[in-house]
Amino acid sequence: MSMVLSPLITAVHFPPISEVKNWVATRPSGGPELIDLCQAVPDYAPAPELTEHLSGLLPDPLLSKYSPDEGLPEVREAICGYYQRKYGARLSPANLCMTIGASQAFWLAIVTLCRAGDEVVLQAPCYFDHPMVLDMLGIRGVCAPFVEADGGLPSPATIEGLITDRTRAILLVSPSNPTGAITPPAVIDELLEVARRHDIALVLDETYNEFIPGGSRPHELFSDPEWGGNLVHIASFGKTYALTGYRAGLLAASEGFIHHALKAQDTMAVCQPRITQHAVKFGVENLDGWVAANREMMARRHDLFRAEFMKPGNRFHLSSSGAFFAWVRHPFDGCSGREAAKILVDRAGIICLPGEVFGAGLEGYLRLAFGNIREETIPEAVRRFRELAV
Repeated sequence: MSMVLSPLITAVHFPPISEVKNWVATRPSGGPELIDLCQAVPDYAPAPELTEHLSGLLPDPLLSKYSPDEGLPEVREAICGYYQRKYGARLSPANLCMTIGASQAFWLAIVTLCRAGDEVVLQAPCYFDHPMVLDMLGIRGVCAPFVEADGGLPSPATIEGLITDRTRAILLVSPSNPTGAITPPAVIDELLEVARRHDIALVLDETYNEFIPGGSRPHELFSDPEWGGNLVHIASFGKTYALTGYRAGLLAASEGFIHHALKAQDTMAVCQPRITQHAVKFGVENLDGWVAANREMMARRHDLFRAEFMKPGNRFHLSSSGAFFAWVRHPFDGCSGREAAKILVDRAGIICLPGEVFGAGLEGYLRLAFGNIREETIPEAVRRFRELAV
């Protein structure tokens, strides 16, 4: 007799990026060269000066040791300076916990807020990792519906209508993964007020905050001295500094929240690796210009893709786009998103993600990511969409 696995995890779908990339091995031979619109990973290398800085630290034996669970004090102090520039925030190092990517920051936030049977309200389409985590923990995700006419932006009134006595948090990703939609600051303000009215948290995942065109301030929430009462913030320096393999995440919350989150941090990861922390510190102190240049490059990719994609005659419909992503309605009637994405792999050599992994009822959509596609390849990628027979 073999061991019995938890039904909470066996019911969760397999990681979708791994699933889609497995299709590549079985695609027909002789097809066009692959164009990867699947994973939101910057295709450019980290800044050379950052790499050089880290190479100089390698002989230090301290680099191989644990840091405090929440991260090195000097690193968190440097991040406070970054948040002052980015948000006008007056954070204390005690408000911060360095995490193994934004994904672990989300785990810390949820296990600190919720227990099995609780509810979290999400805006559909949802970043697929978030419902996966909730399902594994026995927490019910309640999705506000995607309204194509609104470009996927959340409605505070709709979200408030979904709150029950079991709700512990509202979860918002902005810029959105998968739609790219950038929630306006006024709407984010409203959502925090909704959270306050119901004594719940607004968990704000801002993994792509450095890819808002023009580098504008995402919101003003941190300027409120009482922000920590209901706001939990998640960030990823992995996307910002092209350090995705370093797992450079951050959780920002009130000192009391961080105190309890560190109980989970100690049992999960102990600490973010020291080399990652040093990379983040160097980045926030030295690479604002480098980040701005890459933001402009990604904006050019997005704008070119959008302009090419929206020319007349394309049977794929662009529903929403921004930052790293485009959310596209496919033209294959009766096909699921998985079936449509498999057609694109086999017949057009394009890898992307099916809509249903981002929420129920979204089988008619696909997510496209711009991280791996250079400007010179964009016209060819769009040509393949336009010429694919339906």
